[in-house]
Amino acid sequence: MSPVLDMTIDELFDQFDSLRVLIIGDVMLDSYVWGRVERISPEAPVPVVTVQRRELRLGGAGNVLLNVQALGAEAIICSVIGTDGPGDMLEGQLCDRGLNCDGLIRSDSRITTIKERIIAGSQQVVRVDTETDKTITAEEQAKLVAKAKELIPTCHVIIFEDYDKGVLSRDVIAEITDFANEKGIPTVVDPKKRNFLAYHNTTLFKPNLKELREGLKLDFEVDNADEFQMAVNQLKEQLNLKGALITLSERGVFIDYNGEQHLLPAHVRQISDVSGAGDTVISIAACCVALKQPPHVIAGLSNLGGGLVCESVGVVPIDKAQLKEEAKEKLLLKF
Repeated sequence: MSPVLDMTIDELFDQFDSLRVLIIGDVMLDSYVWGRVERISPEAPVPVVTVQRRELRLGGAGNVLLNVQALGAEAIICSVIGTDGPGDMLEGQLCDRGLNCDGLIRSDSRITTIKERIIAGSQQVVRVDTETDKTITAEEQAKLVAKAKELIPTCHVIIFEDYDKGVLSRDVIAEITDFANEKGIPTVVDPKKRNFLAYHNTTLFKPNLKELREGLKLDFEVDNADEFQMAVNQLKEQLNLKGALITLSERGVFIDYNGEQHLLPAHVRQISDVSGAGDTVISIAACCVALKQPPHVIAGLSNLGGGLVCESVGVVPIDKAQLKEEAKEKLLLKF
């Protein structure tokens, strides 16, 4: 895609609709059971939850898919899930939401991750995780890489969405990244602990502050500008990154990309729930990178979107119209 710099906010948001975004990583199913507690079980000192309703939602990389879709882009999942019942439900959720499943691989040897939350009133009673975090087999890795290579030439940006559940391995990451770089397709990374230092030669790397400290095994004072910049420099040098976008919670975001550094403070919000904010940030950042936006726009719009979703209870995708309205109010782009 040719550069589209110096556009208005309206033009940028219209351009989101032209993008195809490939999300590679761990997709899972979130199950919610709501009920009420009126007695304690006679079998054990635990509450008995009488079920009132159930709901299935997309989890993990699924929330990134929904955020990318909410921005107007086509979101394509590339992942490995089981041929089990939860896998059927997960594929059904993807299809019901009009998401592209061309990169979805079903495996007889793998279970689908499902996280079940039992909620009584407003209190979560227990969470039950059915999952494996074992790395996918060599055969599954080969299938995943082949599918990614088939899809990459038709896409404008790749998001690695890593939840340490085993879909992404060092070899898979390296082979897909090398192929993407050959094709000139940018790669944006939302890392976790296991593969933190495996994302060499990627375009934009987005850890939060805790992940940065733990990933580099480095203690630094974030409020000390020199110490913090040294940590970011180490990250970029160690992984040969083009750029890094660090989310700093209540401090906002920091970007070091294309020779520019910007620290943008968080916007004042009525925070209800921070769940899923990182998924919104990576989705907006990736779309902006695909459209070759300058660093201050990538960071500014991502920071704004991450804060907006925190005003809602639960994990929700970004509201594109609301994001555009606030972007105009705060003059994130120069006219």
